[in-house]
Amino acid sequence: MKDQEHAYSENSDHSDSDIQTEKPQGAFGTLMEKIQQAIANEGYVTPTPIQEQCIPHLLEGKDLIGTAQTGTGKTAAFTLPLLEKLSGNSQRPARGTPRALILAPTRELAAQIEDSIQTYGRFLRLTHTVIFGGVNQHRQVKALNRGVDILVATPGRLLDLMQQGYIHLNEVEVFILDEVDRMLDMGFIPDIKRVLAKLPERRQTLFFSATMAPKMEALAKSMVRHPVRVAIAPEKPAVEVIAQKLLYVHKKKKNDLLANLLKDPGIKKAVVFTQMKHVANRVVKKLDSVGIRGTAIHGNKSQAARTKALDGFKGGYYRVLVATDVAARGLDIDDVTHVINYDLPVESETYVHRIGRTARAGADGAAISFCCGEEKEYLRAIESLLGKSIPVDLQHDYHCEESLRSTASAPKSFGGNRGGRGRRGGGGGQRGGGGHRGGGNRGGSGGGQGNFSRSRGRASSRGRR
Repeated sequence: MKDQEHAYSENSDHSDSDIQTEKPQGAFGTLMEKIQQAIANEGYVTPTPIQEQCIPHLLEGKDLIGTAQTGTGKTAAFTLPLLEKLSGNSQRPARGTPRALILAPTRELAAQIEDSIQTYGRFLRLTHTVIFGGVNQHRQVKALNRGVDILVATPGRLLDLMQQGYIHLNEVEVFILDEVDRMLDMGFIPDIKRVLAKLPERRQTLFFSATMAPKMEALAKSMVRHPVRVAIAPEKPAVEVIAQKLLYVHKKKKNDLLANLLKDPGIKKAVVFTQMKHVANRVVKKLDSVGIRGTAIHGNKSQAARTKALDGFKGGYYRVLVATDVAARGLDIDDVTHVINYDLPVESETYVHRIGRTARAGADGAAISFCCGEEKEYLRAIESLLGKSIPVDLQHDYHCEESLRSTASAPKSFGGNRGGRGRRGGGGGQRGGGGHRGGGNRGGSGGGQGNFSRSRGRASSRGRR
């Protein structure tokens, strides 16, 4: 990812406009011509359901509560009308005073949202930047001092720079929260409330979450006024289109089992989830020792290291990406054929988020979960959430009957730090460090451009947030 100090959503070379494309349809057709042109240049024609339902309401300036799973195109559902709204006033934003604020729980998701803004605002004279922890704040501050129309941020870094006097929210016209359920998981809700206290009362507020538990329902109602509600039910629940399998194994044999599984050439691109950061590093070393290219991302990695790892995995240099739950949401990676739960997650809902990294945009996918005796409690919670048992493979080379028959409870230390602010470091929105990512770079850590239906077939998996 190249760091840029500032980004105009204007492409000085408009040669793209000469491309012959099919005219956008539905809600896309109600957008201004320059935005339609950017959409068409990406090869998209027909909006996804959430885009079709959200765009008209947002163009009217209404508050909105949206419930939609990852992969439905919700990033573009709010990005496109936001660009149109801000384009109606070409007044240059004041220093450190954004006109729109978008909060995301992780660095990766924040970067992907900013990519979407760059892509669809390419013919507009709007400035934008993204801020998150993990790298030096100097370039971020430099961009903010020049004035930005749209600021994408993780909560920790936003509050840091507000406290330092670099950001003022008194001119925010549109406030957008994305993946709020993940923010709740990561302990960011108190931070969000602190941000809310600095926002003007007269604003448009958008609230998006994959799920809408009672806590989030109450939070949403405290933020919005007379909201429109949009809920997109998937054609099939994500777990139903993913081939799932459970393998009982002794805890000390997990590395051997993983290496053995990866002998299968059918596992072309795999995301492996571990509970703890040091375990992720150890798994990568084990894979390297048997000739399998892997890389790790977690909260202890610098932003530069995480970006390098993600780019290497996307580009095919690495076959395996080993991740803690910092990557369970917000990553948009093409062609992941398998998700492997090296460790079962502590929270059952995280299982669904993890395996959702595969079988995206209509593709096939598989999820393989290891289970040792200490994890049976987590397994029971997951299967309760799913409403069914995960099929068990009893024939693999490292099957452990002791783990299968175990009735032990998970030790409190298993799985590391559980919740609240203890998760802050792994969430990508931590307070330490500094970071800036300019909008001109579309490679970066995420190419999420909003999942559209193309004129022929489904959208590519390149942009589905």
